[in-house]
Amino acid sequence: MKLGQWIGLIALLISLYILWQIRQVVLLIFAAVVFATALNSIVLRWRRSGIHRGLAAAMSVGILLIGLVLFGALIVPPFVGQFEQLSTLVPRGLEQFQQWAEILQAQLPGRSLVPDVSVLVRQVQPFATWAFNNFFSLFSNFLTVVLSLLLVLVLTIMFLINPAPYRQGFVLLFPAFYRRRVDEILSLCRVALVGWIRGILIDMVVIGFVSAIGLWILGVPLVLANASIAGLLEAIPNVGPTLSLIPPMAVALLDAPWKAVAVLILYFLIQQLEQYLLVPYVMQQQVSLLPAITLISQVVFAIFFGFLGLFLAIPLVIVGQIWLNEVLVKDILNDWQDSPRSAQSKAQSSTQSPEVVQINQ
Repeated sequence: MKLGQWIGLIALLISLYILWQIRQVVLLIFAAVVFATALNSIVLRWRRSGIHRGLAAAMSVGILLIGLVLFGALIVPPFVGQFEQLSTLVPRGLEQFQQWAEILQAQLPGRSLVPDVSVLVRQVQPFATWAFNNFFSLFSNFLTVVLSLLLVLVLTIMFLINPAPYRQGFVLLFPAFYRRRVDEILSLCRVALVGWIRGILIDMVVIGFVSAIGLWILGVPLVLANASIAGLLEAIPNVGPTLSLIPPMAVALLDAPWKAVAVLILYFLIQQLEQYLLVPYVMQQQVSLLPAITLISQVVFAIFFGFLGLFLAIPLVIVGQIWLNEVLVKDILNDWQDSPRSAQSKAQSSTQSPEVVQINQ
């Protein structure tokens, strides 16, 4: 290798190392790009009405913030009231559990099947002590999350107000002969991300509404809280629906054991509804992804990047799939120059009879 090639290789390795060290910041920037892409479709509709882009962006962000505030005002008070109910249900459930344990212990003397509640309380005390001693660490982590959200919000507004310079700057990173092609790929990514967000919103609304109706019919407490959790976690395929099952089953078990089984059946039916009715419609709004690829990507991104990677796994896979398909498959592999031997074999195959060609196919 020549000196220039060695310098290029070293520069590439250093760049990859720096990107890995700031991977969380890169993910936050990507999250801001996703949100800006979603809001940009609203801005374009305002622009068709003759409104200036800056004003259209401010109106779009304002509508989003007002919607979040209204959502919080409608959801947070019931959450607080229902969690107060939960704080009374948990001790009652522990007392009932202790009574069942005593009855079972009386029927099977000589065997300690279930530990006493007081023992459980003593075991929980070290955790409470650890949480108190590490209060500042927990507060620091909470502050980091808040600052990350503010960073994403500020970057989203910046990208939304004037996206052209950022897009042009990214395109300039590529050779001149390939920049028009990069711009086309970015347009494909924008269309795919907007379709994915539209499909996810449809999923979240339908699943949350159906879950609320089902939990209300079963008489499970904390209907609003559990239905909201089911709708929000629908944004994380595969993992989200499983996690959303835990809170309603726990609350139903405290209320009546048979309701926990009923909740499990209800959520199974809801997932079947999503699989056979919602997914075919939603897939028309976004890029088709193989289920195995979706699950593997979520596991891999969660291991390397934590919860943020799990949350952004699907849009990352969508964008990555488009780039691989357009650059690697279409622009490189499909235009791969044939060797003389492969060209000769192709010419021979073209002279075969239709029957032989059909058999080879």
